[in-house]
Amino acid sequence: MRTELLISWRYLLTKRKEKFISLISVISVMGVSIGVAALIIVIAVMSGFDRDLREKIVGNYSHLTISGYKGISNADYENISGKIKNIPHIVSLSPYVQGQVLAKEAERYFAVGLKGIDPEKETKVTKLAQYLVKGSVNDLSNGAVIIGKELAAYLGLRLNSNLSVVSALGKPYSLKVVGIFKSGMYDYDLNLIFTDLKTSQEILGLGDKISAIAVKLDDLYLADKIAPQLSNLLGYDYMVKTWTQSNENFFAALKLEKLTMFIILTLIILVASFNIISTLIVMVVEKTKDIGILMAIGMNPGQIRRIFTYQGLMIGSLGTFFGASIGVLLCWLLKKYQFIQLPQDIYYIDHLPVAIDWSDMGLVVMAAMAITIISTIYPASKAASFKPVEALRYE
Repeated sequence: MRTELLISWRYLLTKRKEKFISLISVISVMGVSIGVAALIIVIAVMSGFDRDLREKIVGNYSHLTISGYKGISNADYENISGKIKNIPHIVSLSPYVQGQVLAKEAERYFAVGLKGIDPEKETKVTKLAQYLVKGSVNDLSNGAVIIGKELAAYLGLRLNSNLSVVSALGKPYSLKVVGIFKSGMYDYDLNLIFTDLKTSQEILGLGDKISAIAVKLDDLYLADKIAPQLSNLLGYDYMVKTWTQSNENFFAALKLEKLTMFIILTLIILVASFNIISTLIVMVVEKTKDIGILMAIGMNPGQIRRIFTYQGLMIGSLGTFFGASIGVLLCWLLKKYQFIQLPQDIYYIDHLPVAIDWSDMGLVVMAAMAITIISTIYPASKAASFKPVEALRYE
């Protein structure tokens, strides 16, 4: 072990009259630990929200959506399918119709989104079949409907109940509930119902036209790459949107919030760094005689500077290690036991999601160590500036 490192370690763990220095060293380590742990936990929760909501949004919709400015007829759909089926990474397609209707129960009216689908094709594009808690998507035929769990509870509906809807033209329809789904997103489970294509086209007055074509890829993160290819292939009569563009404001807000929380919680580590500065300054004052002796026997200012720099790095490293360990442990407990429940009508999900992103964790560790290194500059430079005679004058 290098001489400077050995001296730094002995100064840090002093057991003689300078026990006060050891105490403030421990406090400094605890300050860094708390800051790092808090930052890791919050960033993991933000990443969890981002991942969980992304999966739910993609599970209810598709990776890409092709819509026509003049609508898409059955013939157009077949033409588009033939053009794009051989493009790499495209797994499956599903036509759908979407619009708004009023759901009626007794004297209550409730605006909901109506989505008409081809049951066989839809299950290859979205996770509707996986979300069903009652019934089967195969039962979705003419005059049938699948509704969300929250809407069923709100309107008091069960399997085989009749749901009355009123179209935008004011015409009433009675639909039989053949399935109830739970996507995990309160907004979707309350405001979205599914029928077959023919029924939805009749209710919305679209004839044989569909609203759009849902496209599933083998990798959802390739959507931004595939979308321009489809746009160039299909021409200006069609618009291609990715899942990120369809929810652009939502994900931008999440990204901004994550960045903001990172900056705010980094301030905790910054505050803890002042403890490190205080510890090193007190140490320099207490060890003035030692510094004079070390310089008198041949140590140069650079070596003295390294002694106190190493000591600050030890405090920062210990704090970062314990903080990262505590943060990862708490994240694991939150993920495994889900002991923090959330009101689903506010947060869209029923528990606190956690996802440890190791790149984010690495960024937290680097930020903590960078702040630690900066905090050692002044005390170490001050110690290195002593002259042996000045250091020993009053001893």
